[in-house]
Amino acid sequence: MRTVRRMLLAGLAILLLAGCGSLNLNDLLGQSTPTPPPTRTPGPTPEGGLGPYVYPTGINPLTGLPVDDPARLGLRPVAVKISNAPPLVRPQAGIGQADVVFEHYAEGGLTRFTAIYLSELPRRVGSVRSARLIDVEIPEMFESYLVYAGSSEGVRQRIEAAAFAPRAFYGVEIGPPFYYRDEEIPIPHNLFADLVAIHELASRRGVNSPPAPEYSSLAFAPQPPEGGAPATTIDLRYNASGVYYQFDPASGLYRRWADGQPHFDATLNRQVTAANVVVLYANHVEDTSIVESQWEDSISYSIEIQLWGQGPAVFFRDGQRYEGAWTRPDRRAMFSLNGPDGAVWRLKPGVTFFQLVPLDFAALTSE
Repeated sequence: MRTVRRMLLAGLAILLLAGCGSLNLNDLLGQSTPTPPPTRTPGPTPEGGLGPYVYPTGINPLTGLPVDDPARLGLRPVAVKISNAPPLVRPQAGIGQADVVFEHYAEGGLTRFTAIYLSELPRRVGSVRSARLIDVEIPEMFESYLVYAGSSEGVRQRIEAAAFAPRAFYGVEIGPPFYYRDEEIPIPHNLFADLVAIHELASRRGVNSPPAPEYSSLAFAPQPPEGGAPATTIDLRYNASGVYYQFDPASGLYRRWADGQPHFDATLNRQVTAANVVVLYANHVEDTSIVESQWEDSISYSIEIQLWGQGPAVFFRDGQRYEGAWTRPDRRAMFSLNGPDGAVWRLKPGVTFFQLVPLDFAALTSE
């Protein structure tokens, strides 16, 4: 891994000069024959199971799927703050290329995303918007970079006090080639990030060391467990944002809708899908002192989503619904997912959407 760290800057600089295009990991790492990370042997798991702390070589711990080149897993994940309102920001660029996506309340009943990238590093992701208090938690869990447009003063102070602060890249201040604006889209919805360039920026700042091998506690199994209830649709009614998933038996994935319309990715030009949808119930504190926006006499305060301690969870995979729980006693660590019997919950290999909701939130499902 020391070789990877030493060569990352040179490889990324070469790739940036080559311009846009598909990512060649050999160029990124500056090696003709990439050195894979140390071999990880699986612990005791069900047949075909992976994780939660050790994985076979070449398996992405965020998806449970193989990557094209094992050396990719020596890179640090990138967490990107992506807008979801107003509707003109859809279709977003690159959201369908993320490994893990969190959707959460921002303010005014609207939602926003934090998407985690490791399998792919799109050259255009966004639109990128400002961070919220939940973004003090997510980069800590994934040991990731944080790519965001900016933040309110209160959130800025929290980020600067966090252990990952050197890896938080404030887009409005940094600018091209790491962040750039699309002049055909109105401000402030036109800021996009180049994730290959973000790795080069991390190299310049000396913060490109890979995360600990055990940073993920996600676990996977190809076969669904017993005990689920049929649930082929998921209807999540945030106050001002409608989220809907429909299970597609042919692909084994959930197709996503936003505000009644199929939710597309602008780069892939196809509907966003997920192998898993996980509803995480957490206490939402809405009376914080942090002002996020003010318009005439209307003030919106930052919402503190307390994704620490423990809370209920509902897992959806393979057209089935399961009740469970999440725990995170250490705010420096990833949360753990547990099924109805208390055992480690195993996701279906693939992309996971985590829907953060208040404790009194109702998720509507049907067979």
